[in-house]
Amino acid sequence: MSAPIALSADDLLAGWKRAGVAPGMNVIVHASLSSLGTVIGGAATVAESLRRAVGVDGTLVVPAFTPQVADPAPSVTGVPGGDVRARRADVPFFTPDLPSPMGAVAEAVRTLPDAVRSRHPQASVAAVGAHAAEIVAGQPWHFAVGAGSPFQQLHDLDGQILLVGVGHDRNSFLHHAESLVQHRRLKQRRYPVEVDGERVWWETLDVGDDNGTYFPLLGRQYEERAGIRPTTVGTARVVLLPARGLVAFAARRLGELISESSAV
Repeated sequence: MSAPIALSADDLLAGWKRAGVAPGMNVIVHASLSSLGTVIGGAATVAESLRRAVGVDGTLVVPAFTPQVADPAPSVTGVPGGDVRARRADVPFFTPDLPSPMGAVAEAVRTLPDAVRSRHPQASVAAVGAHAAEIVAGQPWHFAVGAGSPFQQLHDLDGQILLVGVGHDRNSFLHHAESLVQHRRLKQRRYPVEVDGERVWWETLDVGDDNGTYFPLLGRQYEERAGIRPTTVGTARVVLLPARGLVAFAARRLGELISESSAV
């Protein structure tokens, strides 16, 4: 059996082009580095190839979520005991350079010297390229992925969604679609912020976690109905989807699925 081929930046660039990525596009990428197989230079090479694919007039965006900036004991109300106070005191404040556990490729993009990041303590994105500053300029505290968010900016810029070796359970644009649904599922975010030198816990609303309930189905249905054709880069399944088309379909379909579930 022959040894696996080690992918270079040029190999990856050719793969992104086959998937439909073109210069001038504004693309949010959700990627699994390991799904690609062996990549010479690892995640940094993937980031480089993606930047080359969108070109100087395009923008590369990645989720830079920080779930570690959260209450470790959300069910504890009232005056907490010493253990809970200590655990809460250990939760870091969000800063633009706080690492994100969203994967090696996302971190490689986030740490590029010219990358910029949006402000939300739990749901930020990082971006680099022509429209990066515009995309990250504003992000609401409530419904951080909804109206006025970087996802809305990408949608309005006719952005694209690139899934590299991951399914629609990792497609954060589906959370944006749910934010547009009348009877959306909700959750409360709770995270520390520093106000006048003091640690204060903020509570904000956002759409709830899907946990594989609807998003894999929605993504599969959209790909089929829109005639989206996946390709393979290395050993990864890769698919490029238009944000506007996906959001329009998913918001309507999610509304139907949530209504059907609540009626049972």
